[in-house]
Amino acid sequence: MWNYEKRLQFPINIKEPNAKLAQVIISQYGGPDGEMGASMRYLSQRYSMPYKEVAGLLTDIGTEESV
Repeated sequence: MWNYEKRLQFPINIKEPNAKLAQVIISQYGGPDGEMGASMRYLSQRYSMPYKEVAGLLTDIGTEESV
């Protein structure tokens, strides 16, 4: 169903590291309100769904959030 290619959409050339900006970016991705938190909530809620169609939809959404 999924074909994953590990490549960047745009080339990256970091000239000057910025620790404060990195901290903000990491908190948005992995914090309690970040992408990974949302992905884990979708994937864990799928097990309590009474309908297979809804469980499948939550699986698709959770998988897309984590990518």
